[in-house]
Amino acid sequence: MTDEARLAIHQVTFLRHWSFRESVEGLARHGVRKTAVWRPKLQEIGVAEGARVLRDHGMEVTGLSVGGLVTSPDARDWQSAVDDTRKVIEEAAMVGADHVVMLSGGLVDGSKDVQGARDRALEGIAQVLPDARQAGVKLGIEPLHPMLCEKRAVLCTMGQANDWCDFLGDDQTVGIVVDTYAVWWDPSLQAEIKRAGPRICALHVNDWLSDTRDLRLDRGMMGDGVIDIPSIRSAVEGAGYRGPCEVEIFSERDWWQRDPDEVIRIIKDRFRTWV
Repeated sequence: MTDEARLAIHQVTFLRHWSFRESVEGLARHGVRKTAVWRPKLQEIGVAEGARVLRDHGMEVTGLSVGGLVTSPDARDWQSAVDDTRKVIEEAAMVGADHVVMLSGGLVDGSKDVQGARDRALEGIAQVLPDARQAGVKLGIEPLHPMLCEKRAVLCTMGQANDWCDFLGDDQTVGIVVDTYAVWWDPSLQAEIKRAGPRICALHVNDWLSDTRDLRLDRGMMGDGVIDIPSIRSAVEGAGYRGPCEVEIFSERDWWQRDPDEVIRIIKDRFRTWV
């Protein structure tokens, strides 16, 4: 259903088996020329060497994950997270990434102040906005499923993401990452995708398994779960998005345990059928 030339695969999909270099070489071997970079893998090889490997294999870099996580009520910890996000932006520019995936962050241990965490996250993104603008890298804020509100992201809906973009007021530098796993459940999804329009800077595809076994690390391959992926893709494209469709699968018990070459072959097959 989707042009395979638009297929991108995130390095995290091969987390347990392939190094940074091996993932780039493996994707190129299968004719996939678009990838998203997982920062811990990039740090293992070094940013300069990672950039060289990507260039040598003609790889287009969609995004670099992750920046943000700026919700701590401790002023020094918050500033440290802001400064680290500035480093992520620099690294994204060095590897030629279109955007940095920005997660808001969750609650620190013992805190129940969700609104305070949201306020700090929004302020943290505002702090690094000039850095991203200067680097020519977009900040792709990503709402995550509410089940991850406490641990990973107090930004939970497309509506909130649109509100934050309205507040930040720079649609050239701030965009929204739409991840099917995170937003499929939202009754306002279609309206908020339309509202987002050209703000959408990435589309991540994967599936939600019935009776999921882990809050974060049990994503399914497209077609194995309950998400109507084509309808979300259609809405995103109807809003004007024409960029890559990025497969991003966190799967401790299944896909991370499989041979990565097999995983890529299955992804390509499912991509043609279920995306």
